Amino acid sequence: MTITAERKNALVKEHARAEGDTGSPEVQIAILTERIVNLTEHFKGHAKDNHSRRGLLMMVNKRRSLLDYLKKKDVTRYTDLIGKLGLRK
Repeated sequence: MTITAERKNALVKEHARAEGDTGSPEVQIAILTERIVNLTEHFKGHAKDNHSRRGLLMMVNKRRSLLDYLKKKDVTRYTDLIGKLGLRK
């Protein structure tokens, strides 16, 4: 259900705006998206795991807040990230 340190480092390198950037909204959204995808796979086999479902909902809300912030600050960065992560149809 969690992501490995290697995968997290790969996400940071892929979405970082500068060297050593781990706190930008792009990086945070990418990490949250990876965790959300892993949890949705987990629920295919564990449908009654309501404690993890609460965590999933909190992650989705956090990602939504970060996406709203990024859209308000810089629309081009927002649209690039949405396209790269495949979040919208």
